[in-house]
Amino acid sequence: MAWKQKNKLLFDTCKDQLSCGAVKEYCDAENIARSSTMQCIQSGINVLSSIVAANKRSKRASVDTDTHDADANCDGPDLDFVYADVDGYQNEIAELYSYTEFSEFQMNVKAFEDQMELYDLPPNWQKQDSASQRGIVMKLVDQLEVSDRSFRMQAARCILYLAQGCWAEVQSDEEQHQITRDNVLVLYQLGVFASFIDLLNMEIESACSPDIVAVKITNVTLVDSTDIRVILSVLYIITETIRDEREKGSEDYRELADSFVQEINSPLPDGELLAVKLLGMITRFCSGAAPQFPMKKVVLLLWKVSLLGLGGMDVLKNLKNEYRLKVGLEPITEDTLEVTKCMRASSPPATATDILENQYPKRNFKRSLMKQRFLDEPEQIDMEMGGNEGQNNANNGSGNGGNGEEELSQYYRPYDDPSSSASTTSTANPNNQPSLTQPPAAVPPVQITARLPWTPKVRQKDIDQFLDISRNKFIGYSLIGDHESLAGLPQPIHEGFKTLQRHMYMSLADVQIKKEEDIARNPISTHEDEIKLTPAEVLYQAILPNLPQYMIALLKVLLAASPTSKSKTESINIMADVLPRKMPLTATQSTKLTVDIGRHKEIIVKAVSAIILLYLKHFKINHVYQFEFMSQHLVFANCIPLVLKFFNQTITEYVNTKNSIPLLDFPSCVIGEQPDLSGDSFVYGGEMSDKSYSWRNVFSCINLLRILNKLIKWKHSRVMMLVVFKSAPILKKTLKVRHAMMQLYVLKLLKMQTKYLGRQWRKSNMKTMSAIYAKVRHRLNDDWAFGNDLESRPWDFQAEECTLRACVDRFNLRRYPEATQKCGNNGTAAQNAENAQQSNMMAGNNGCGNNGDANGYGNNGGGGNGGHSQQQQLNDYGVEGGFPSDEILTHSDFAFFGHSGWWDRKVELTDYFKANYAVWLEEEVYNSQTDWDAL
Repeated sequence: MAWKQKNKLLFDTCKDQLSCGAVKEYCDAENIARSSTMQCIQSGINVLSSIVAANKRSKRASVDTDTHDADANCDGPDLDFVYADVDGYQNEIAELYSYTEFSEFQMNVKAFEDQMELYDLPPNWQKQDSASQRGIVMKLVDQLEVSDRSFRMQAARCILYLAQGCWAEVQSDEEQHQITRDNVLVLYQLGVFASFIDLLNMEIESACSPDIVAVKITNVTLVDSTDIRVILSVLYIITETIRDEREKGSEDYRELADSFVQEINSPLPDGELLAVKLLGMITRFCSGAAPQFPMKKVVLLLWKVSLLGLGGMDVLKNLKNEYRLKVGLEPITEDTLEVTKCMRASSPPATATDILENQYPKRNFKRSLMKQRFLDEPEQIDMEMGGNEGQNNANNGSGNGGNGEEELSQYYRPYDDPSSSASTTSTANPNNQPSLTQPPAAVPPVQITARLPWTPKVRQKDIDQFLDISRNKFIGYSLIGDHESLAGLPQPIHEGFKTLQRHMYMSLADVQIKKEEDIARNPISTHEDEIKLTPAEVLYQAILPNLPQYMIALLKVLLAASPTSKSKTESINIMADVLPRKMPLTATQSTKLTVDIGRHKEIIVKAVSAIILLYLKHFKINHVYQFEFMSQHLVFANCIPLVLKFFNQTITEYVNTKNSIPLLDFPSCVIGEQPDLSGDSFVYGGEMSDKSYSWRNVFSCINLLRILNKLIKWKHSRVMMLVVFKSAPILKKTLKVRHAMMQLYVLKLLKMQTKYLGRQWRKSNMKTMSAIYAKVRHRLNDDWAFGNDLESRPWDFQAEECTLRACVDRFNLRRYPEATQKCGNNGTAAQNAENAQQSNMMAGNNGCGNNGDANGYGNNGGGGNGGHSQQQQLNDYGVEGGFPSDEILTHSDFAFFGHSGWWDRKVELTDYFKANYAVWLEEEVYNSQTDWDAL
């Protein structure tokens, strides 16, 4: 048959282009393709043939033309960034303080000395024995309860000095860290943490009084938040120290850490969780009720409290496998973090703008232009492999799949821990100076495992669709609900079915959704499991009544801290805890303040992105509808365009920007002799770091990309938001950051919308398509590259969101009726968020560009030549100007499903209805035929 010859020829060609593992995946796709000639099944072969053809064209182009990359960093080494829950302990503590708070460190020492004089004791903490130290702490705790504010805050500053490690008595950072560790143990055991929570409650109540707000709302500076910053600093140091010691597995901290985690996961005496209290502070700050709240310290404390109470990546992985085993599913063996460690970062092709800038450079300065390394060039492999032997193998390899090894070696590598590599390098070259005389050491050839990184997956829905189409084609009938019957189907269909079943993946969310459907269908006979009060469950129940307001407040803070946002008079002022009362007078002071403001914003972005991602991941594991409830409110509050606006900048510059002065970081700024911050020492301080990137900025970018993926995955209406906001050019610029994990999440976002971007976009971005095929997980039967999927039709987007919202509200109403009713009565904020989303999307008619404001986007980029026909298609289904009109996702659509609390509404029946009630009953009830099977 012709199709057999065609597939055989294509298979032989692929053997020279792909590895053994890729050929195996091709065989699986080819088995499926044999079973049917329909286009969506044949897409796997089409993808392979397109990539092979593109690879050949790019090789010919690399010989005939000399294309340059505008960004020289694209050909640089991969970033040695290792994604983790937090940065190092010293960095996390240093980020708590702004550089403008330097003078307050001396105030803490002065308070300690005055207090020791009051106790007739020498002002030296280390000279006191253990019993004396505990006695001093107990006296300070008693002093925290006095009515005199100045006397009370003096004791608080004393405790802050102890928590900071008594830095005036030490000579090294290590000694200060050890004293902090010992003091925190004593402070928590004697009830300091609970006492400072009471102080925080008092400060919140006093700060939100109308008189204080009326005075401070016009001009808020660092002085207005002095006392509350002391309280938050003590709480943060205790929390972060216990978290760090627990992560290290310290024996003397084990029982204390378990007790602390139990305390922060339990309600306070006033009935609120600590995390909810901090979220309430953010909400009051954003509403203008408390503009003097120090937002950076609040979000940092909220992040660390949530991280310690819920658990980090290791806890999430264990919980997921535990819950899967409980419902009869196999545990997850592939971990994204581990897989991405073995991936190579790819160099994307230069865009047309980059090429034009190289040909016609601005200004007359020489720029070193390097030849662009495409994804399939052997030169890039040789450079990254670091040895000449790899080049010889590439040139001499033949007959044994050498080309396949060559193709895949650019994507995957054996992972080397950057920390071990750094230690080895520092040992051999302690000053980190480049060696100009010694030749590089011979590097042994690296063994590349020739396989794709992920095991392909397929959903039960895809198998059912495959069987349904096959039955209708060959037999002419369909069996609804039958997932296994193959009677009357030809043998190739059997082979394709077995291949699909071998790769079928059932997620925990699918099981939970099926359980909810069974309960909704048979509420009496279906048994519901007892709700286990896990930390995530306790947190969800606590934040459910005001969850929309919390999400809006977090996104407001994130928007204000975004480097691409423009300052507005009505926007919130997140600089209240960094701006001094007196503005700088000298150039050095002005530069220090500029660096401090940039650093302040970066830390807020880092903390807020980590909080949102942490909540999404824990809620999704605990119950998928908790995750969907939070996700929908994030979408209603414009989270998707906000994240796209964040990445609509020169992201390589943002990643490499270091807004920090190591000489001013705590504890370096107070230990030892302090140099004068002249011009030379200031510049030297900025170049002390041995890394070419900012850890917190890379961390923030990855977090935001992961949030965007979680909000959009399997949601076609939200994928269309990516398309109408023209996110493809923005995401493509992000690929210039040479970090495999960041590139993976960008490629996932591009893969979701590829089918909507038009043929011309796919034709001109085949290198990106190749990277998607090589790095992103394969979904069998997923026609992501050609747009033939039946689910890509835009007319059912409104129904999709409404159905999801109905399921979520039914879930919340059944399990949390009181909290859900409170949430429904608080519909004003949610309605405002939804109206803001509509105005934002309507204001974005000009695309996504640099000239946008906080809610809109300017002109930059498009989606290829298929945009006109796609625009006409959107207009046909109610999407005017490329953005949803008022008829889509309006507030009235969600009002019936509980958005405004339909269960407590009083419905007024008209007189006409009352007079004709009998007629209505006869026609609509008695004479109406109900298909109970369909119900």
